[in-house]
Amino acid sequence: MSLSTAASRAALPVGILMACAVAGAMLAMGLRQSFGLFLAPMTEAHAWTASGFAFAIALQVLLNGVTQPIMGQLADRFGGRIVIIGGALLYAAGIVGMALSEGLPLFTFFAGIVMGAAVSAAGMPTIIASLTRLLPEDQRGRAVGLGTAGSSAGQFLVVPLAGMGIAGFGWQGALFAMAAAALLMVPLALPLSDRPAPVPAKAAEGADESAGAVLSRAFRDSSFWCLFFGFFVCGLHVSFLTVHLPGFVHSCGLPLYVGAGAISLIGLFNIAGSLISGELTQKWRRRELLVAIYALRGVLMVGFMMVEKTTFTVMLFSALMGILWLSTVPPTVALCARNWGTRWLATIFGLVFLGHQVGGFTGAYLGGLVYDLTGSYDLMWSIGIAAAAFAAMVHLPVRDGPRTAPATA
Repeated sequence: MSLSTAASRAALPVGILMACAVAGAMLAMGLRQSFGLFLAPMTEAHAWTASGFAFAIALQVLLNGVTQPIMGQLADRFGGRIVIIGGALLYAAGIVGMALSEGLPLFTFFAGIVMGAAVSAAGMPTIIASLTRLLPEDQRGRAVGLGTAGSSAGQFLVVPLAGMGIAGFGWQGALFAMAAAALLMVPLALPLSDRPAPVPAKAAEGADESAGAVLSRAFRDSSFWCLFFGFFVCGLHVSFLTVHLPGFVHSCGLPLYVGAGAISLIGLFNIAGSLISGELTQKWRRRELLVAIYALRGVLMVGFMMVEKTTFTVMLFSALMGILWLSTVPPTVALCARNWGTRWLATIFGLVFLGHQVGGFTGAYLGGLVYDLTGSYDLMWSIGIAAAAFAAMVHLPVRDGPRTAPATA
């Protein structure tokens, strides 16, 4: 897409488009990452089990992955703005339902099923895909980096505000405030008017390719499956560390606040990591960038396992891991756009993102299972290191050249 074509489809300047997308991604991720704060007060108030609450949130993660391709398909057909606005309304309804639920089954419905669909519709993949379609190719890497950084800013900024809300207004009042905040995503989505334009009569070959045709091409392409399984490893790492790093730190004899600070520090440094990755995506080959990111993750984990666990080493590990945290997103999105075009980008990236969420469910559950069976996280760290090596190697065959137009009948 040329700059003039992108400008004709964008209703506002590029800077405003990016700002709205970043703010929307920040709200979506920040609100979602805050739900863990409600485990203690809600289980105490309702006499629920911690595992029952955790299952609802795990179900949300899994359904987010399953429904992401569906929401991507809707965004590709009708435009991201409509889907994101619908997701924001569903977000608010789901959070209100969580606040009013008296029993675990109803809470599981709202927190797991409703919120799983809402996160897919109004989450980062849909927002980034919509923004990518509105921009020329030479600005897409930067845009994806900014969108990913916005998600990290949400983890760093919104989560503490939710904690303050619980302390000031109680858990139910905090949930109502979060539902109101979710509605702010509606005006932020208005500029993302990326409904696919009609295909001109003299369009390039393959420009009017159907969703079924592009999906068929992708499924037959080894590059798609390399990206899928690579993103699976990313999700495994992210969920394992998010859920279990505080417990691992505490098992090493360090105070609980060190583990909480480690998660916050990961979010802070991922802002820089996402922006750097977005810039490098425009200058480097995306394949080599992904290989380097996963290899560095493995090296960092090996180093962390070899040193004494002190507050300094935990914080240093968290800062360095934060730089690598979601830096995989910009090159992955860019490779999806390069290999299969932008017409059905939300659908294709949604399917790749499904791999990430399945990996996330695996990392969270497997980490707890390994700890229950062995009494330590050592085996899980070894699995994470081996997975990093696998992800680095699996990206080597990914095609990173000009996209080949599909053959005509």
